[in-house]
Amino acid sequence: MTEVLENASLKKYNTFGIDAKARFLVHISSANQLREYVTTGVFSNQNVLILGGGSNVLFTQDFDGWVLVNEIMGIEKVSEEDDYIMIKAAGGENWSAFVDYCVEQNWHGLENLSLIPGKLGAAPVQNIGAYGVEQCESMVCLEAMNLKTGETSIFKNEDCEFGYRSSIFKTSEKGNWVVLNVTYRLWKKQVFNLEYSPLKTAFEGISIESINLKDVSEAVKNIRRSKLPDPAIIGNAGSFFKNPIVSKEKLGNLKIRFSNIPFYEIDNNSVKIPAGWLIETCNWKGKTIGNAGVHDKQALVLVNKVNASGIEIRDLARKIQSDVLEKFSIELDPEVLIL
Repeated sequence: MTEVLENASLKKYNTFGIDAKARFLVHISSANQLREYVTTGVFSNQNVLILGGGSNVLFTQDFDGWVLVNEIMGIEKVSEEDDYIMIKAAGGENWSAFVDYCVEQNWHGLENLSLIPGKLGAAPVQNIGAYGVEQCESMVCLEAMNLKTGETSIFKNEDCEFGYRSSIFKTSEKGNWVVLNVTYRLWKKQVFNLEYSPLKTAFEGISIESINLKDVSEAVKNIRRSKLPDPAIIGNAGSFFKNPIVSKEKLGNLKIRFSNIPFYEIDNNSVKIPAGWLIETCNWKGKTIGNAGVHDKQALVLVNKVNASGIEIRDLARKIQSDVLEKFSIELDPEVLIL
């Protein structure tokens, strides 16, 4: 077993930069090492938190239990056909670096997810998505270890019960598994998704035949950088809230008072409304309360202005939720895990 740190600071393990402490912290670099911890029973009756890049968590207090930092590495080709390639990547790999690697190899499918922070193992747990694409569209299966038994299981795509920023690992199986590796099917031919409005604008007037994979990835990165602050400069976790999904009937009622309300059709009965627009319309964009604030370029992002506590950021989020509920009768659901 590797060294176990006691009362370890979590400040460098979360992108909000909150200086909470973990009772125990250990770096996991292999499946065998993780299995050894599980089978010796050290996690029995203990709280266990799996941390990748800590880009989707807000600590409001110290963590009384075990924090496992996933550092299992490795990328390998599983198989290759004329049209596609199957690539397996370990849970500890940096997601953004993995997407860059795929772009360099000219493998299509994940380029719209460029520059998303965090580790690869968190991608299916959160079912990360951006600019019209979700990781579940390319994911074939994943291998995970049960934290109670140490046994590994293969979860096919359909087993994961993927939803909007959700999976079985956030619902019925929450806290039971560590993602060891994920297998993706990526295309060797052009399969761009440029329907998201800013991407469509970026390539307006340019023929699809003249666009390459690198162009799309760089456009996505430029859009993200223009809206989202760098966590290395100012603490944040990207989008703090999910975009709410409402019925078309409710949308119709809202349009009576807010004729310019933006929305994206989900199906015949429901639409998605940008949470950032709701928050901005409630005049929260750029506001600061104490040491926490709302980003001045993207109202969906809450930021740690100057050594904010997790409680300050949580309380700011609650105030925003209250105002949005009062104005629009819509409940905002945090995308970030609040502990």
